[in-house]
Amino acid sequence: MDESPNKGKNAGRRENRAAAMQFLYMREINRGGDAAEALNSFFETKENPREFYAFAEELIAGAEAHILEIDEIIKKSATNWSTDRIAKVDLAILRLAIFELLFREDIPPVVSINEAIDLAKVYSSPEAHRFVNGVLDNVKGSLNRPLRTAKK
Repeated sequence: MDESPNKGKNAGRRENRAAAMQFLYMREINRGGDAAEALNSFFETKENPREFYAFAEELIAGAEAHILEIDEIIKKSATNWSTDRIAKVDLAILRLAIFELLFREDIPPVVSINEAIDLAKVYSSPEAHRFVNGVLDNVKGSLNRPLRTAKK
C-alpha cells in the first residue's frame, strides 16, 4: 500500500497517518530516549522528504502530549483490557485515532475511525480491526460533535 504524495490530499494523509502510527509504535517498543532525536532518525528512514510528513508530525506531537489522557480513555473503552495486554501496534493505532477524535475537530470522527480500521487491517492481526472498531465505537459515543463533518 505505497501511495505517493501526488495522489491527492487523502493519499498523503493516509501515508502520514501510517507514519505517525509507526512512530508511536516505535516509541512504545523503545521507551525513553530523546523524542526529537527519535523523530529525526525515524524520518531519515522514510521515502519522502520530511516536509511531506508535516501532518504526521502534528499527530505524533498531539498524541504524545495527551498520552496519559488517551490511555485512560483506552482503559475505559477497551472493556477487560489493560494497555499492557493490547498488542503494541493496536495500541499505537488507538492512540492516534483517539487523539484525532478528541482533539482534531477539523477531521470528521468517521474519517478517523475508518482510517484506524484500515491501519489495523494493513499492519495488525486479521481480527485486530474488529477490536479497534469496538474500542473506537465506545469512544465515539462520548463525543459531542457531528460524526460526519469537521469544524472549519
